[in-house]
Amino acid sequence: MEKYSVRLDSFEGPMELLMHLIEKNKIDIYDIPIAELTEQYIEYLDQFREFNLEIASEFLLMATTLLQIKSRMMLPKPPKSQITDETDDIDPRQELIERILEYKRYKEVSNVLGDMQAQQERFFTRQPMELPVHHLPPDNLSMMDLLSAFNNVLAMHRELKIPDALVEPEEFTVPEKMELLLSLLNKHEGKLSFEEAFSSDNRSELITTFLAMLELIKLKSIRVWQQDKFSDIYISIRVGENE
Repeated sequence: MEKYSVRLDSFEGPMELLMHLIEKNKIDIYDIPIAELTEQYIEYLDQFREFNLEIASEFLLMATTLLQIKSRMMLPKPPKSQITDETDDIDPRQELIERILEYKRYKEVSNVLGDMQAQQERFFTRQPMELPVHHLPPDNLSMMDLLSAFNNVLAMHRELKIPDALVEPEEFTVPEKMELLLSLLNKHEGKLSFEEAFSSDNRSELITTFLAMLELIKLKSIRVWQQDKFSDIYISIRVGENE
């Protein structure tokens, strides 16, 4: 005897089953052949009973609703001259059509959200990680504090603009400024204020000096510190420190 298997589609609710039948038979939602739809709907319920599957109460309630609409559709319509109430002229299928359209919109939104969730599941997040610091911060100052102090220096030193035709532009290098800064510290017994390190009126030279200072901090040759909050900032040579 040849073996065969029967597969029954599962539906979350009666509206999903109705949408399946409408799409399968390419039915116009606004002109539903209620007799045909009711017949196919009940056939599905009969298949569930045949395989001893429990039928939820909402499926049976929908079957009752379809039968009621079908019976109302089969009643002869009174002549328009005898219609006394506006409700008498309403299509019996209208409420069902509105419910189907609402469910259809709901499913469309659900599908869009499902696609968005599937896209999001392709990405993984992780906790923030610390990035390596290329320039060591000053001993008790944040890098933002140091940048703020340097901006104040730039504000005090407004560069005098001289025509290029009269004076050749000077070139400044970070290594030269590193040597100059160390030499200046030695002349001041290894310590000087932040403002004293920036005595030039040339903006390019000031920026180069600041980069030289950051490089010396990175090399642990100098330290930049502040005694108290809002007090003067000082630069000093590291002596006998192997940090």
